Amino acid sequence: MVPVRREPADRSEQLTQLIFGECYEVLQTQDKWLQIRTVADDYQGWIDYKQHTPVSDAYYQEWATIEHPRSMDIVQTVSGADVVIPIMVGSRLPFFDGINIRVGEEKMVYNGRATNPSLPYRENFLQKMALLFLKAPYVWGGKSVFGLDCSGFVQQVYGLCGHSLLRDAYQQVVHGQEVHFVTQTRPGDVAFFDNEEGRIVHVGIVLEDQQIIHASGEVRIDQLDHHGIYNRELKRYTHKLRIIKRILS
Repeated sequence: MVPVRREPADRSEQLTQLIFGECYEVLQTQDKWLQIRTVADDYQGWIDYKQHTPVSDAYYQEWATIEHPRSMDIVQTVSGADVVIPIMVGSRLPFFDGINIRVGEEKMVYNGRATNPSLPYRENFLQKMALLFLKAPYVWGGKSVFGLDCSGFVQQVYGLCGHSLLRDAYQQVVHGQEVHFVTQTRPGDVAFFDNEEGRIVHVGIVLEDQQIIHASGEVRIDQLDHHGIYNRELKRYTHKLRIIKRILS
């Protein structure tokens, strides 16, 4: 889990994270920092060069053509000849054959549960994956079960279902078809919320019975209606609904 920062400095804001198995392109170097662009969602930022693992151009190009399985275990490991690496739910398993993955030129063994990107979309599976993150703390720029933000949560859940979304909420809204009424939503639809300036600043996944699971302080479940998200503990609306999109059907 590698922090990707806005500027080439440890004190700089974390924009997002690289999770095990992701690929990226190095755009430039500056002292001990690398400016990168992710393959999956075209996101840019800076990482510490000590956390960089180079791969060949051939591997990079091949990686980008495949939807790789992902780990379904909260925490698992991959092991090589002389190393054991802890990974978490949502980690990509590059070129997984049921036993081995391939990272660069090295083969590693993965013994946990993995998704199957070739299976058709299932609403119940998406809800099951979303609930794995329940109570995970909110972390700005985070994408892991140990800390994530609202769009990182949605991106990870959809990734587990074999569908790649862009990184930020205002980018994710371009996906899918609009659902015009909350009463017409289905589990797995994605709801977007704006601020007073009309800018999309929050996102969550619709569940059954007009509930929504989203990262706000922690990954939690609240009620959703045509006004927005209603927090029963606070007895007020916390987010104003802008639009609902159906991305998978």
